[in-house]
Amino acid sequence: MEQPIKLDLLFFAAHPDDVEIACSGTLIKHLKMGYKAGIIDLTRGELGTRGSADIRDKEAAASSKILGLTVRENLDLGDGIFENNHETRLKVIEVIRKYRPAVIFMNAPSDRHPDHGRAGQLESEAYFYCGLPKIVTQYPAWRPKAAYHYVQDVRLQPDFLVDITAEMDQKFEALMCYSSQFHDPNSDEPQTSISTPQFLNFLKARFADFGRPIGAAYAEGFICHRTPGVKDVMKDLV
Repeated sequence: MEQPIKLDLLFFAAHPDDVEIACSGTLIKHLKMGYKAGIIDLTRGELGTRGSADIRDKEAAASSKILGLTVRENLDLGDGIFENNHETRLKVIEVIRKYRPAVIFMNAPSDRHPDHGRAGQLESEAYFYCGLPKIVTQYPAWRPKAAYHYVQDVRLQPDFLVDITAEMDQKFEALMCYSSQFHDPNSDEPQTSISTPQFLNFLKARFADFGRPIGAAYAEGFICHRTPGVKDVMKDLV
């Protein structure tokens, strides 16, 4: 069996656009540093009020090109109906073992959308179980060195912040690939909480708020799965 490419960072998302909205600046920043990164979408977002699964597939493909992803897969677990159970954990475990990332990024531990918190718990449990060799899958046991939750709609207190000032333009270019989901004055589809004209302004304000404590114009926030260690306080802390 040929071993797939090894990734440095793997980002999980309950829906296509979760990563683009919440933490694509961090993804772009690390791609620019030379790391390999990918996104695993758990569902196709087929229950979304606007657009359709097929449209979301095309939007995700367009966004992936702008981001410069090494890998993007969709596990198609069922929007709104996927569960955190043995079957779904095995699928997430399998994909972590397949790409052997050093770091994974997970959905928020709780959020306005029920899928986000449920996905975050599923991803967190898979992160632990993927290191157990007695759980047999196509690929051998592998556990990333670290796992972090990203902040989504609800403003949770982040444990650390990543300066994305230089990545904001590319982040929003990728985000706007999801034109079915955001404000379009010519659309006759129902309005949602993210399709209002104010939503993109809210996002920019959120990232500006996160940036302020570290002296950055914009930043993204993350919640630690466990307390990280610091080797050099002169270099590792801002």
